[in-house]
Amino acid sequence: MDVTDSVAASRQRVVGFADVVRIPLRRWRIVAATTAGVTLAVLAYLFFFPATYKATAVVVLRPVVTDPFTLPSSGADRAINMTAENGIALGNGVIDSTASSLSRDPEDVREALSVEVPTGGQVLRFQYAGDSEDSAITGANTAAKTYLQVREDIYKDQRKALIESYDSTIKSVTAQRLEAQKDLPEDAESGSEIVTPRTQAKLDQVGALNDQIAQLANARAKVASADLSPGSIAAAARAPVPSSHDAGVLYLAAALLGGVLFGMVAAHAREALDRRIRSIDQAADIVGVPALGVVRAAGRHGDAGPAADARYVSLAVLKWIDRHPDRPLVVLSGRDDEGRTTVSGNLAVALSEAGQDVTLAAPAETQEELKRILFAAQKRTPPRPRAVPSSGAALNGTAVTGGFGRDAGAGSAGPSAGGRRHSSPVRLAESLPGMTATSQDPDATLVMRAAGNRHGQASPVGTQPTRSTSERDSHAPNVVLIGGGVVRLCALGEEPETGVVVIDAPASDTDERGVRVAQDGVAVLVVARDRTRNGELTRLVDRLRSAGAQTVGFVLTGGHGA
Repeated sequence: MDVTDSVAASRQRVVGFADVVRIPLRRWRIVAATTAGVTLAVLAYLFFFPATYKATAVVVLRPVVTDPFTLPSSGADRAINMTAENGIALGNGVIDSTASSLSRDPEDVREALSVEVPTGGQVLRFQYAGDSEDSAITGANTAAKTYLQVREDIYKDQRKALIESYDSTIKSVTAQRLEAQKDLPEDAESGSEIVTPRTQAKLDQVGALNDQIAQLANARAKVASADLSPGSIAAAARAPVPSSHDAGVLYLAAALLGGVLFGMVAAHAREALDRRIRSIDQAADIVGVPALGVVRAAGRHGDAGPAADARYVSLAVLKWIDRHPDRPLVVLSGRDDEGRTTVSGNLAVALSEAGQDVTLAAPAETQEELKRILFAAQKRTPPRPRAVPSSGAALNGTAVTGGFGRDAGAGSAGPSAGGRRHSSPVRLAESLPGMTATSQDPDATLVMRAAGNRHGQASPVGTQPTRSTSERDSHAPNVVLIGGGVVRLCALGEEPETGVVVIDAPASDTDERGVRVAQDGVAVLVVARDRTRNGELTRLVDRLRSAGAQTVGFVLTGGHGA
């Protein structure tokens, strides 16, 4: 492979929108397996894992005010730190009290309890997950009440400490006032008209201490009268409570859609790792020779489609045969599942329909499939009258010495499409020297068996060694009249050295005979769309080039159905 071929083979193919759909359809097994796996996982979750019930209790918080019946001061309604309240709601005090009320382990309560804080609001949502509806409702409501109780206890402790501080200050100021009153003269207290400056100062001090005591008492009274309720439960948890299995149908639908999505991703990933021939242009870049045509896969209508495609392939092959007579045409593929036998059989049929006498050589494992193709072609294209050589010349260089027989799987050489009857092949056989007809039906399908050696030399009539009929039939090649030509089916290695020879070579990965024969002839590669890997095709091309074999072109088959 030269530098140009190496660059072409390594070039990444652009993936279009059609490939996005075609790749998952082609690799539907991966998509189906992934979808089934995800769906089974969801079903296992629904059936084998118990349902979890989650109840929600909503608590509305409010700031602590001294007079709840008056309008709060500016910003008082936003004075609550919700982050701190969330921490208190999930703190040890609330968790331990809730666990004690529910008779559960604190760690289990911590895992089951969650608190949500909506943005911009003074609301706490206590969500509790339980294995039953009642346990979830009880857990959510208990957690909400416990939080309010814990928060109120905190406020009470703060008020108690503040009142004690006021009482201590009032007691100290009262002691100061009593001390100042001791220094006052008795007549100053009785309202004497004569007041000295010293006495006036003491009176002012006592009055200031009295005012201070009054202010402290007023502040203490406000603190003592403050409403310490941190909030209230706006929406207690109650039945019905949603469970994790309520949306089972939705889960299954999501599993199917998710499985398909993951399957498509897996299919594309597998496609990226397993590079195969997807188009005729991609195969041409690797092989380096033009395409002879595309042979579709056999569908519901039988072999009519592949046979029609092979006729167009034969047009290109006939040009090469005219320029290079007596050189075998070797049909090669890397593996046996790439449609090589179908291409070989239909190519030989197409050449026969064009009037050629074709020898089709194939290994024993593909003989039955080739016979089926030949007999089906004989049904579609009955034999036409042929000019009989006066000297009994051989077909394709091989003297015909056997007899004719009816084959149960063959069709009849009946009336043509135009309503006229062809000349009977039996009469043609009777006119050939050394040949006999075993059926008197002029419309019988004819399968000729001719004996010949490896080089196509005829054995003289009357000089053949005596052999049994079964032994002679097992070694004699099958000769089938199709249209204006003949297809002679023989074993691989027994093909003649002259004439039109088509060889259905075995897979090159396991047998090198096809490459060896291609050294004396020309190779036609068979590439299966969506089946042949890039590396396998590159390896086959390298083997042919290393052996010095010529490649006239390649045929792209229909992939899996070929």
